Amino acid sequence: MCGITAAVGADDAVSTLLTGLQNLEYRGYDSAGVAVADGGGVEVLKREGKVDELADLLSRSSMAGRVGLGHTRWSTHGPPTNANAHPHTDCYGDLAVVHNGIIENHGELRERLSEMGHTFSSDTDTEVVPHLVEAYVDEGESVEGAFRRAIGDLSGSYAVAMVHEDEEAVYAARQGSPLVFGVSDDSYYLASDVPAFLEFTDDVVYLEDSDVVRVTPEGYDITDIDGTPVERSVETVDWTSEDVEKGAFDHYMRKEIDEQPTAIAQAVRGRADGDEVAFESLSPGAFADVERVHFVACGTSYHAALYGAQLLRDRGVPARAYLASEYAVTAPPTEDGTVLVGVTQSGETADTLAALRRGAAEGLGTLAVTNVVGSTAARECDDTVLIRAGPEIGVAATKTFSSQVATLGLLAERIAREVGGSGSTPAGLPAALDDVPDAVETILADSSASALATRYDDSDAYFFIGRGTGHPVALEGALKLKEISYEHAEGFPAGELKHGPLALVTPSTPVFAICTGQHTEKLVGSIEEVSARGAPVVAVAPRSERDVAAVADDVLWVPETHPELVGVLANVQLQLLSYHTATLLDRPVDKPRNLAKSVTVE
Repeated sequence: MCGITAAVGADDAVSTLLTGLQNLEYRGYDSAGVAVADGGGVEVLKREGKVDELADLLSRSSMAGRVGLGHTRWSTHGPPTNANAHPHTDCYGDLAVVHNGIIENHGELRERLSEMGHTFSSDTDTEVVPHLVEAYVDEGESVEGAFRRAIGDLSGSYAVAMVHEDEEAVYAARQGSPLVFGVSDDSYYLASDVPAFLEFTDDVVYLEDSDVVRVTPEGYDITDIDGTPVERSVETVDWTSEDVEKGAFDHYMRKEIDEQPTAIAQAVRGRADGDEVAFESLSPGAFADVERVHFVACGTSYHAALYGAQLLRDRGVPARAYLASEYAVTAPPTEDGTVLVGVTQSGETADTLAALRRGAAEGLGTLAVTNVVGSTAARECDDTVLIRAGPEIGVAATKTFSSQVATLGLLAERIAREVGGSGSTPAGLPAALDDVPDAVETILADSSASALATRYDDSDAYFFIGRGTGHPVALEGALKLKEISYEHAEGFPAGELKHGPLALVTPSTPVFAICTGQHTEKLVGSIEEVSARGAPVVAVAPRSERDVAAVADDVLWVPETHPELVGVLANVQLQLLSYHTATLLDRPVDKPRNLAKSVTVE
C-alpha cells in the first residue's frame, strides 16, 4: 500500500525525497506529496495524480531543505484528491505527517478533536495524527512527548512519520505496517521499502512494531513507545541500485519476466545437489514431527502455495493451501503435528501476518517463505526460507512466483523425506530444477505469445484450465491477465468446466489449457468439451504432448522438463501473453488501476 519516504541530512532533501517516491510508486500512485522542515517552518506541496505530476510541481517551486518526508498514496479513506493527498498538517501548518495503514479508531478521535475546535480538511484517517500532536503540544508537551502520546492513542496498523517547524528532525513509528531505516555516513533515510533509498545506501535497520525513531542530521535514537532505548542492528542488503532500475526495458514487468532464469537459479543455489536438498536456515530434522502442512497466502503467493500443497500431497504428505484472509477469521481446527507456512513476497502482507499470528496463538509451528530479509513475517515466524528473487517493482508478480514455486518444490522434497511421505511422484525434481533457468531462457527467446495476444485481442473473455499443478498455473494466468489488461479472465480446474462455467464458453472466449504431462487424457476431454461449443483452444504444453496439440487450435510450447516443473515454464508463457495483451491495449502495465504491490492493510 502507500509509500513513505524521509530524508535527513541530505544536501537536497527534496530531490532525494522525489527519487524515493519514484522508486516507491509501485506501492500507490493516486496522489503524492512532500514536506520539508528547516527548524523555522514547514512547507508542503502535494497533489492528486502520479509522482511525475508532483515532480512537475516541484520543478516550479523554490522548496528546499535538508530534512523532509514524502508520500505516494493508495487510497483507503477518501478518494484521490488534492485534499486527501499526504502529507497532512495541523490547524496551523506547524507540522506535517505521512501515514501508511489504517487507523481503526479515527472516527472517535476525529469527533474528540472536533469538539476541541480542530478543523479537518480531508476525508482521511491520517489527518487525526497531526491534530493529536497539535493538541498535546498545546497542553505543554514537547514535540517528542506529543508525538509519543499521539501514537499511543492510535488503534490499527500504521507507519507514521512527522516533521515539525521547531526542529530539523523526523519522528517516525510503526505498528503493523513496514518501515525501514537507511544509514549512510552523512545522511539518514526512512521508507516503506528498501528500494526507496537503495541508490543512497545499502545499510538498513529493520524497525519493529512499537519502535519510535527520532532522526536528526547529527544522529538517531530508537526507543519503544515509552521512551526506553532499544537495540536494532544495521544490516547490509545484497540488492544494488541497478536491481531497481528498468534499464533498457519499457516496463519493470517485462524486465522481471526476463530476470526469471537468474531468480530461479538464485532460489535453488546451494540447496539442491543432485537429488539432495538442504536449506541453510533449517536445521536437520526440522520437520520430523510434522504430520500435515497448512499454507496461508494471498493473490499470486496463494497460487504458489496451491502449487506447493499439490507437490506435498503427491508425496503422500497431507497439505492444503488457504486464503490468508479467511484463515485469519475462520481457521480450521488445529491438530498436533501441523506446521503453518506463510507464503508472502514482501513478508508484510497484512492478511498473511494475521493468519500466521492466528496459527501461532493456536500453538502451531510457523515458517515464512518470503523474499525480504528482516520482514515482519521473517522476524515473527519460527523459521524462514528466503526465495532470493531480488527486488520486484512491477505490481503484477512474475519472478517471485517462479522463485516461490522453485523454493516450495525443494521444501516439499525436504518435508516428505523427513516425515516419510508415501507418494508415487516421479523422482528427480531437485536435479531437474538446475535445468529450469535454461528452459525459461528458451521460452523468452522463442515465445509466440505476442502473436497469440494479437490474434485474440478482441475476445469477450479468457478462460484458463488445468489439472494437478496445472490448476494453480491456470489461476495465476487468469490473475495476470485481468490485473494488467483489465480483460475478464477466469481460471478453473479443468474438470469443473462442465459444472457451470461451460455456460460462458463461446467462439469469442479462448480457452488456455495447461498440460503438464500428467492427467493428459482427462485434460483432452475438457478441451473437446469447449471445442464442441466453438471456443478456440490454446494448449500450453511440452512438445511431447501431441495428443493435446492435436485437439488445440494453437500451442504455446515449453521445453521438456520434470512433469512437476512444467507449470513453472507454462506460467512464463502466460506472463508473456498477459504482458503483450496489456501493451496492445495500451494499459499502464506497471501501475494497474486500483492495485498496489504490497498490501499491508486487512
